[in-house]
Amino acid sequence: MWGAVQLGVLAAFLVLFVPLGMAGWHLSRNKMLFFSCALFITLAVCVHLTPYFPSVSSMLSSSSSSSMVNLDSCISLLHQVAFNFQELNNENCSVENTVRSSSAKSWKWIESEPVVQCDFQKLSKSHASDLFNGSWVVVAGDSQARLFVVSLLELLLGESEMEMIRGDLFKRHSDYNILIDEIGMKLDFIWAPYVSNLTDLVLGFEEKKSYPDVFVIGTGLWDMLHINNATDYGVSLKLLRDLVVLLLPVPSDFVNDGAGMNLVSVRSPNFFWLGMPKLINSMLNTDEKRKKMTDVMWQAYTDELYSSKLLRQSGGPLLLLDIHALSNNCGAHCTTDGMHYHGVVYEAAVHVMLNGLLIESNQKL
Repeated sequence: MWGAVQLGVLAAFLVLFVPLGMAGWHLSRNKMLFFSCALFITLAVCVHLTPYFPSVSSMLSSSSSSSMVNLDSCISLLHQVAFNFQELNNENCSVENTVRSSSAKSWKWIESEPVVQCDFQKLSKSHASDLFNGSWVVVAGDSQARLFVVSLLELLLGESEMEMIRGDLFKRHSDYNILIDEIGMKLDFIWAPYVSNLTDLVLGFEEKKSYPDVFVIGTGLWDMLHINNATDYGVSLKLLRDLVVLLLPVPSDFVNDGAGMNLVSVRSPNFFWLGMPKLINSMLNTDEKRKKMTDVMWQAYTDELYSSKLLRQSGGPLLLLDIHALSNNCGAHCTTDGMHYHGVVYEAAVHVMLNGLLIESNQKL
């Protein structure tokens, strides 16, 4: 190592001082030209010597890497969330009251070094409004999607406005639409408990050539309870994936593996899949649910989701909002029926989505 350094110093001496001496002799009458040449040669020598000094190289590389955090790594860390259980209070087991108790919410991203480097942030009403200004947002799915919409609107609206619309939000098995005039944002919640409902919705977008700016969808619980066939669920998801790809704003890449066309490396920052929550079987409130919605069946449905290549994690177009990970971190403290969770879980999911939008659009607050 030191032999290489000595050779480098000798080379620097020859490269730097010999030309400088010659330049000083010939350019003594033009000081500006002399110093320009000296500066150029000095910089050239520094560039060539840097590899011989690891401390300098590492310092330069670390400063460069710190300014450019790997986006895919940050996306994978979005769900690294911790909850504070001390303030949680679920006295009433209804879905509406579970959400209404969210005034005692407490969550944050964990403070590990990789997560801190990603600089995730809880967006304020003002910042979230700026992000959604003039946007059309569509959220479609079952009660999990409805709870997600509630948390999103709680962020964007004031408490008095939320009280005015809360009754309409919780009409069973119904759609909900709102226009937030002050930011020109339109939000549509579509009651779509089965994958076939989502398929029809996407077909409608394609026929009208009218597409939302932010699209959040997710199903599985109703299918698991009322159909209880993971294979059929997977077939439906593959069809949905093929239709969603048609909505992508960029050409899709396909490969032929001999058994058909498979989607690979499709990215869209505005498409999200709302995952199923952690199911606590012993807390489910009917015998039918406890019989059909088991951990084994949940895993079978999740396996079909990943094999469908609908999710970004498996090369698909939708970024997962992992309600299972969030609800599992929150735990049994956060649910009274083993299925619908405290509003703090869905609030965290909203901020995961918002930070995902910021990351992939290369925006900073």
